[in-house]
Amino acid sequence: MKKIPDNIVNFLHEQGYVVVSSIDKNGFPHNSCKGIAEIKRSGEIFLFDLYKAQTYENLRQNPNMSVTAINEHKFAGYCLKGKVKILSQDQLKAELLKAWEDRITSRLTQRLLRNIRDEKGHPRHPEALLPKPEYLIAMEVEEIVDLTPPHLKEPSHG
Repeated sequence: MKKIPDNIVNFLHEQGYVVVSSIDKNGFPHNSCKGIAEIKRSGEIFLFDLYKAQTYENLRQNPNMSVTAINEHKFAGYCLKGKVKILSQDQLKAELLKAWEDRITSRLTQRLLRNIRDEKGHPRHPEALLPKPEYLIAMEVEEIVDLTPPHLKEPSHG
């Protein structure tokens, strides 16, 4: 398991969602958006999945997965690769569900504020229509890829 540096943990928490890539039974990549439930600096990331659909089936057959987050404005991003375990709805911790509900509330608030400022987005509030998570994806990070182009990286002070 690879430790996740504080700057990457903070970066991931700043994003509204991440893109998860799994592999289907024919060997093709499948991408979907997931919400972060928790990140442990020791090298674990926990993601909620609201549906038991393609990602769920893929991960049951092949535990290899990647998590990608991009901040277009900062022209920065990271891809975390690893193996996953699927935790059932019964195994979901109450504090993780509370964190998910808080995140949804925050996203709704941000959408309402943008709408008030006349930055119209989706005509409805999709976050309010989301179901509760079906299961939790627990990934042990084995590799971290910095997607920021080398010439744009800030110099390290070490």
